[in-house]
Amino acid sequence: MAGDAPARRPRLLVLGAGPAQLGLLQAARDGGLHVVAADRDTQAIGFELADERAVVSTDDEQALERLARALEVDGVISPGADWTVGVAARIAERIGLPHPIDAATAALVTSKARQRERLAEAGVPQPRLFPHGNEPDLPCVVKPTDQQGQRGVSVVRVRDELDAAIRAATEVSRGGGYLVEEHVDGPEVTVNAVSGDGELTPLAVTDRLTAEWPAFGVALAHVWPSEHDVSSAVEAARSAVAALGVREGPTYTQLRLGADGPRVMEVAARLGGGHDAELVEAATCVPLNALALDFALGRPSPLGQMASNRLLQAESASGACVLFLVAPEGTLRAVAGVEEAERHEGVRWVRIYRRPGWRFGPLRRGADRAGAILAVGSSREDALERARRAAEAVRFAVDADTA
Repeated sequence: MAGDAPARRPRLLVLGAGPAQLGLLQAARDGGLHVVAADRDTQAIGFELADERAVVSTDDEQALERLARALEVDGVISPGADWTVGVAARIAERIGLPHPIDAATAALVTSKARQRERLAEAGVPQPRLFPHGNEPDLPCVVKPTDQQGQRGVSVVRVRDELDAAIRAATEVSRGGGYLVEEHVDGPEVTVNAVSGDGELTPLAVTDRLTAEWPAFGVALAHVWPSEHDVSSAVEAARSAVAALGVREGPTYTQLRLGADGPRVMEVAARLGGGHDAELVEAATCVPLNALALDFALGRPSPLGQMASNRLLQAESASGACVLFLVAPEGTLRAVAGVEEAERHEGVRWVRIYRRPGWRFGPLRRGADRAGAILAVGSSREDALERARRAAEAVRFAVDADTA
C-alpha cells in the first residue's frame, strides 16, 4: 500500500570487527541485514561493513547485553573467535533470541579443559593429557585453556623449556589455566562442517601448511582439497561434535593425522577465523557465511537442499586456498600492489588487514598477519601457486624499529 513504512531490516549484533569477522560481515551486508558490529578497536577493519559501530570490548558481556537490548537486535553471533561464542550464547539465552547452541554447550566448547574431559568420556581420539605435577613425555605441547589459535601455545622439546612455556600459557589465559598434552606428530587438517537437527554435514576438509615466502621465510596457508585420506578425520570430527552436544550451526574441527589415526585437537562451534567460510564457498559453492546468518537469526536453513545438490560438484573449483600475507618487522608506512595482485588469474580477493602505523612483530601470531589472498585453480597446487604469484605483487613499506 502506498505510504506504508519500509519493512524493518533484521538487526544482527556481530561480536568482533577484525579480520576474522570480515566474511560474515560482508555476507550480512549483502543479505540486507542491519549490521551492528562491536569491537574495542576504534580502527577495526570490519567497521566499514557495519551500519552501526559499537566501540566496546567483546569481553564486556554486560555492556554487549545492554547494547543488544537497546538496539532490539534479532540475533547475536560470534564468528571467528572462540571466547565470544559463550558471550553470544548467554546473551541470546537471557534476551530470548535464537542461537544455534545454548549457554551450557557454549561453556563446554570454549574451554579446552572441559572439551578434553568430555571427549575422553566419549572415547573420541585426542592427544594424551598430562595432569599437573606429572612429568610429561617430550616433546609435549603447553597451551592455555581458554585461548584460540597459537596464542600462548608452545612445543616443549627439552625439559628446561617447560616452566617458561607454562608461564607463557598462564599469562594469556583468562582464567590462568593451562594444559600439558602429548605432541602428535603428523599433518594438520580442518573439517569445516555444519549441523542441523544433530546431523553433521562436512563441507570441506583443508590442509594447514606453510608456504615459501620470498625474503621472509614461510607463511601459513589453508588449502583444499586435502592431500590425505580424511575419511577417518571426518568421522572423528563427527564424533567430537556429537560428544560436545553441538546439534545446530557451523563447526570447525582441527585434527592431527598421527601414525595411529586422527586425533582431535580442538572443536569450535563457530566459523573458522582464517576466512574458512569463504574458502568453503569457493571450493563447494555452499555459502557457509549465509548459513551461519540463518542459524543466528533462527531462519529455516536450506542446508539439506544444498548438501544434496549434485550440481555443486560440477560448479565448484578443483582447488582453492587462503594464503596469509606477511610483512617484515617494523612500523607499516604503506602498501602497494594490491590491485595488481587482484588481477592475477584465479584470485577472488586480496584483503589487507593493517593500516599505516601498525607495528609488525615476529611472524608467529595471527596479529602479525598483514592480510590474505583467496585463490582458486584447476588443482590445489594450481590454486596455491596462483596465490603465491599474487602475493609477490603485494609490497609492504615498513620502517624498521630502532631502539
